Amino acid sequence: MPEVAVAGFAQAPNVRKTEGTTNGVEMLVPILAEAFAATGLSKQDIGFWCSGSSDYLAGRAFSFIAAVDALGAFPPIHESHVEMDAAWALYEAWLKIRTGEVDTALVYGFGKASAGQLRRVMAMQLDPYLVTPLWPDSLAIAGLQARLGLEGGLWSEKDLAEVAARSRADAADNPAAQLSGTVDVAELLDTPYVADPLRAHDIAPVTDGASVIILASEERARDLVERPAIISGLEHRIDSPVLGARDLTRSPSTAIAAERLDLDGVELAELHAPFTHQELILRRELGLDDGVRISPSGGALTGNPMFSAGLARIGEAAARIHRGEAAKTLAHATSGPALQQNLLAVLEAR
Repeated sequence: MPEVAVAGFAQAPNVRKTEGTTNGVEMLVPILAEAFAATGLSKQDIGFWCSGSSDYLAGRAFSFIAAVDALGAFPPIHESHVEMDAAWALYEAWLKIRTGEVDTALVYGFGKASAGQLRRVMAMQLDPYLVTPLWPDSLAIAGLQARLGLEGGLWSEKDLAEVAARSRADAADNPAAQLSGTVDVAELLDTPYVADPLRAHDIAPVTDGASVIILASEERARDLVERPAIISGLEHRIDSPVLGARDLTRSPSTAIAAERLDLDGVELAELHAPFTHQELILRRELGLDDGVRISPSGGALTGNPMFSAGLARIGEAAARIHRGEAAKTLAHATSGPALQQNLLAVLEAR
């Protein structure tokens, strides 16, 4: 089976609000052009297209069909879609290339969270009979998770603030970041709670944004980019959706996925952690030591476009290889409440 590589990556600026429609076309057209220009490909060269988005977030049925306007209606294309983060669309496209059906694929994800009340929209992913009718929003669930870790002695509020401060400092070099800059940990700890024990800096900002990744077989990728980022391992696992059925301070699905991958020699890890305490959970489950740089792009805490933030983590990890800044990286994406579903990708330069 052919190896698959990330040959191109582009992302829209992560912003609090866009004036465009909820189908993502306005965000997608410029970054599609950017990805094509970087690889020298055209729309006619793409064998398979796959997207990730959510009709709930868009507030309209079949929003992903409207997004196809950004791709062009002619010539006909081979297209698919997943109703979750586009990192899982990348998994589908990866399989298409591995099986030899195509040798190129384009994956994209988009989300306009500013169009509605994101905290309430996310409640729709919960148990529709026992949990959703109570309307616990996403911040409340994350707050429960953070509280369990505090009371269990797994982290302190200072630990969480340090994660936020490091993320914003790292994002200073990321032109797509929504939040960036130097912040003082002590000052962060003086700010009010939003969802006790979480403060504003502990929570990824509501973000509009989109990302695009071009995949190719290893042989084809070497004609498109000088240093392809070979996907040497890709795994995803799922934990129970029942919040009371699992230890929320752990992420067994992440740990199980990691066991099936070779993480030796990983230099940096782009972790999709929408809350500061979730980064600490992921680092522990992955067994990452202090020698591994965590989310040098700033991560989701500095810009978290729903349904493309996980794909962006893979793109950011691949871009480090493209630029010669790393030889082996790890990317992580999550979906569902309290780190319920987790995908890991190992990328290497060969």
